[in-house]
Amino acid sequence: MIFKDKATQLVVKIPALKEKVLATLGGNWKLSFPVGWGAPASVQMDSLTSWTKNQDAGVKYFSGTAIYTKSISVPAAWLKKSSTTWLDLGDVKNIADVTINGKPVGILWKKPFRANISSVIKPGKNRLEIKVTNLWVNRIIGDAQTNALKKYTYATWSFFDANSPLLASGLLGPVKVLSIIQ
Repeated sequence: MIFKDKATQLVVKIPALKEKVLATLGGNWKLSFPVGWGAPASVQMDSLTSWTKNQDAGVKYFSGTAIYTKSISVPAAWLKKSSTTWLDLGDVKNIADVTINGKPVGILWKKPFRANISSVIKPGKNRLEIKVTNLWVNRIIGDAQTNALKKYTYATWSFFDANSPLLASGLLGPVKVLSIIQ
């Protein structure tokens, strides 16, 4: 790619990056919720879908921060000095705080939801933890349901009622491990 600045006649050549998908991290995600907010302690997810599609009302209407965890096995061949290794979360609703092997990688709040993980990933078993925080809306809608046993939110004005549409929430993916070569 070449950029030309006509005022100063500066030419900058930027080499194209080559991106290779090393793995797509599918099912078997553990999703844990905080105690006291109506959701179960944890659920096992076979695929990454919005919390609003879950049959459990505690998950469906949950608002706050929940934690996705997964172990991934990393072959040494993924970790080449000539490339950087990235984690691409795909789509997230709404904010993700990523750690690998207990080391912070970054807080991702907009597309692309990507983080450079070269300095924290290692050959062998790695523990991936993604804290996802959604918006307050779904809990307000859940509290407005006629069969709600407990109300978790209080506001001076309600912009949402029991029939308001839920907002997609959680880690939606697809989650991929990438190698980027310059």
